[in-house]
Formats: sequence, C-alpha cells, structure tokens
Amino acid sequence: MNERKNIILAVVVASLGYFVDIYDLLLFSIVRVNSLKGIGIINEEDILNHGLYLLNMQMLGMLLGGIFWGILGDKKGRLSVLFGSIFLYSIANILNGLVQTVEQYSLLRLIAGIGLAGELGAGITLVSELMSKESRGYGTTIVATIGILGAVVGAFVGKLFDWRTAYFIGGIMGLFLLLLRVGLLESNIFSSLKETSIQRGNFFQLFQNKEIFFRYLNCILIGLPIWFVVGILITFSPEFGKEFGMENLPIAGESVKYCYIGLSIGDLSSGLLSQKIKSRKKAVGIFIILTAISILLYFTFANISLEIFYTICLVLGFSIGYWAVFVTISAENFGTNLRATVTTSVPNFIRGSVVPITIVFQELKSIYTLSTSAMIVGFSTILISLISLSALKETYGKDLNYVE
Repeated sequence: MNERKNIILAVVVASLGYFVDIYDLLLFSIVRVNSLKGIGIINEEDILNHGLYLLNMQMLGMLLGGIFWGILGDKKGRLSVLFGSIFLYSIANILNGLVQTVEQYSLLRLIAGIGLAGELGAGITLVSELMSKESRGYGTTIVATIGILGAVVGAFVGKLFDWRTAYFIGGIMGLFLLLLRVGLLESNIFSSLKETSIQRGNFFQLFQNKEIFFRYLNCILIGLPIWFVVGILITFSPEFGKEFGMENLPIAGESVKYCYIGLSIGDLSSGLLSQKIKSRKKAVGIFIILTAISILLYFTFANISLEIFYTICLVLGFSIGYWAVFVTISAENFGTNLRATVTTSVPNFIRGSVVPITIVFQELKSIYTLSTSAMIVGFSTILISLISLSALKETYGKDLNYVE
C-alpha cells in the first residue's frame, strides 16, 4: 500500500472508530432515563442520583483506559490500540443491552469506559504522524468532525428504538468496523523509533520533570469547559428545564442531538480556523470565549421555549467544538515515545473530569439552586482553561519526529 492510500485509510478508520466511540459514549446520556426506568428505578431523585453514579463509573473507566491504552500505544503501536479498544467496547455495548440491575449496569459502564478510552487518542496520533506538519490539522479535523456525528446518530437511534436495541446496534457497528482495520499500516515515525532502545510509553515520565508535567496538565485543563457543558448542561437538561419552569421539558436525547450537531460544525470550523490563521492557541481561545457566552445564553434565554432551548444547545455544541484542535495540541506537544500515552490519556482525563465536576456540582446543589451551582462550576472551568491555554506554546507546523 502506498503512503497516500494508507493516509486515506487511516483517516477513514480513525473517523469511523471515533464515530462509534462517540455513539456509545453519549448513548448513556440519551437513554439514561428510559434505561433506568427499564430496570425498575422510578423515583425522579433516584434516576438523577443513579444517573450521576453510572456516568461517573463510565468516566472512571475512561480514566483507567486512557492510561492503559496510551501506554500500550507507545509500547506496541497505535494499531494495537485501534483494534483492542473497539473490540472491548463493542462487546461491552452488547452486554449493556442485557442488564437487569444498577450493579450490572455500573460494572458494564466501567468496562465500556475502559474500551472507549483508546479510540480517539490512537487515531489522532496515527493520523498526525502519517500526515505532513502543514496538513495534519485537516486530517485530525476530519476525524473529529465525522466522529462527533456518532452522537447525532445515537440520538436518532435512541428515539426510534428501545434502549436495549440501541446498545446492541452500537456493539454490532463496532464489530463490523474491525474489518476495516485490516491492511492499515503503522506510521513510519513510530516504526523507526521501535527499532531503537529508547524507552517508550513510560507514563511516570510525565511526572518526573516539572516542565513536562505542567505541559501535560495544561493540555488537559484547556478542555474542561467541553465536558462541563456535555456532562452537566446537556446530560441533565430535563432537570434544568424543570427548574426553569418550562411547560414542555427538554428531552435529554434531543439536547444531545442538537449539541452534537453544533459540536460537529464547531469542530470543522475550529480546525479550519487553526489552519487558516496558523495557530492552535488562538483558535482554542476564541472558542473558549464563545463557550462562556453560550453558557450565559443558556441560563438567560433557554427557558423561553423548547425551540429556543434546543437552539441554545446547538450553540453550546458549536462553542465547545474545539475538541479536534484540543487533541491535536496534545499530540503536537510531546515526542514520539510519549505521544500516544499523552494523546490517549489527555482526552480521557478531560472526559473523566466529569467526576470531580459532578461531585462539586452536587455539593453546591445542596447549598444553592441547580442553576447557580452550574454557573459557579461552569465559569470556573472557563477561567482555568484560559489560564492553562496561555501557558502552552504554539504548536502549529511543529515537526513531530522527536523524542522526550
């Protein structure tokens, strides 16, 4: 296979892998209420609390998986992660459709989270290493833009089918995707490094040097607003709609659908913007400011009507659509011997940030209203992300053939 065909196949495989990844990741938010009612949880407060618990189990799995798959990607290769992660979360997806208790559900969301953790980082790492430094931003933008649409498809499937069937569909899609992986080749950058004695995939190396540690930490923290919006404002949109006093309450699946339509457009826009202005930092900074404005809109105008609520969900999605650039920054900030470790773990630590975000949100909720608690948490994530972004160096056009 020539280099150009391998690049095209890598982009297609990474895009569809991320598509199935996002489908499953957001499917729980879409079917949360119906699935919990389906296993006998009826009380509204119990649905909220169990929903938070299951979400946290899923995200805990992603934290663990992000480290595991990242290390594996640097030690054994990017392709090993692409195969292993999708197989694990496809099987977990199918089993999720068979659960009968909250305990079973929580265990399988943990396993699914571990599987889901590897797909995006390995795909972005592979595409980044295969493409030229001038054009790789286009490749990672395509991966993120197509992948995000998995949530939109998940919203339609969750609406048209029973929640158990929706999980089965996700699992079957993932298993079919494995067939596409056959014939895909490893990047030359990694293959060359593999022939040397240089240590690869040492996760603890990220903590042994102050400069490397803060570079890693800042890569994580710039993504905080993304999962505040998805994990709190979108996932619990029915509860916010009720507090807003809306006559027709939002449906979580519809909120997810509109948010991710916006996110897909935002990912395409932020990726193209970073290429146009030749700056990852400026593009991310613009979108973080847009996120702050969108959060204000959510708490100011979303209660006017259901149509306006969903429109603001779309606007929120667009504003947090710097996911592609955010992950590309992580890939470009570290050498080949740690690139998969970082690029796989960073997005999963951000996804896992839902755990502390929801814990703080729950604690504040016992003191303030739902909206006030969310605003405190939301604008705190905005401030932290802007400070972290300012501490990172520009990486557009950076040569990736180096080691730490």
